[in-house]
Amino acid sequence: MKKKSTMTLRTLVLLCLISAAQSQISAAGTLTDRSATQPSERAAGLSYADIADLADAAPLVAQARIGNIIKLKPAQAGTVPAGHQRLFIEANVSNLIRGEGGISPTVRYLYDAPIDARGKLPKLKKAQVILFARAGARPGEIQLVARDAQIIASPAEIERVKAILSELVANDAPPRIIGLGDAFHVAGTIAGEGETQIFLRTENSEPVSLSILRRPGQEPRWAVALGEIVDEAARPPAPGSLLWYRLACGLPDALPARSVRALSPPDAEAARSDYQVVLRALGPCGRTRAKS
Repeated sequence: MKKKSTMTLRTLVLLCLISAAQSQISAAGTLTDRSATQPSERAAGLSYADIADLADAAPLVAQARIGNIIKLKPAQAGTVPAGHQRLFIEANVSNLIRGEGGISPTVRYLYDAPIDARGKLPKLKKAQVILFARAGARPGEIQLVARDAQIIASPAEIERVKAILSELVANDAPPRIIGLGDAFHVAGTIAGEGETQIFLRTENSEPVSLSILRRPGQEPRWAVALGEIVDEAARPPAPGSLLWYRLACGLPDALPARSVRALSPPDAEAARSDYQVVLRALGPCGRTRAKS
């Protein structure tokens, strides 16, 4: 009788998780040219941007050891992307990396595991993984923030995740970029001289701006300022930093018409050209996965 009760409870939990998954696990989005990397780079592992995407979206990050795994039948699994098998996983938490509300010692969740060319699943039993998730409806249930929000927990990956999370929760963490505001350009007194300032729109309305300075016979110099005042301390962001990620992965490919609507045609063209200086300096965002 006890065994039957246990199986019934597990079935109910499984059905609840499957129902939640239909609304929470969405198909991967489309990458822009600046976000995408070449297939050879994808094979090398997740980039800074990949981990930052997952960490930024996850209120709960934990290291766990996978225990029980159940392959769901098509009738149970719901919509699953091609080349994947939906699994019901129970895992034992060994380290809560992020999560103010704590976490159960054992968690249950759904995971869409990739299948190789032979139709085989990766070896997940007893694997140490990092889970990027949100709390589920019941104690012990979690929902991954993306289909691929389970990664192998190597020592190097754990330290990288912790470092990125530390940047994200810092008091001076740069805000998410949601668009471009107004651009201004002032031509210099001699040919080839000028300065452009471009204001960015941020999720929390904190001021962020780009400044680009041109001098004859010199390479254009640019900087990003977090604050109302642009001073001599402003510099380009360090590659592989959170500020670099916010800009490289958050800026659009071109300066929109509304940003230069108040400028004369020559000044608008100069501002567009200076904006491209910034994009080229930042380089590709470096995502190897589609952001959900």
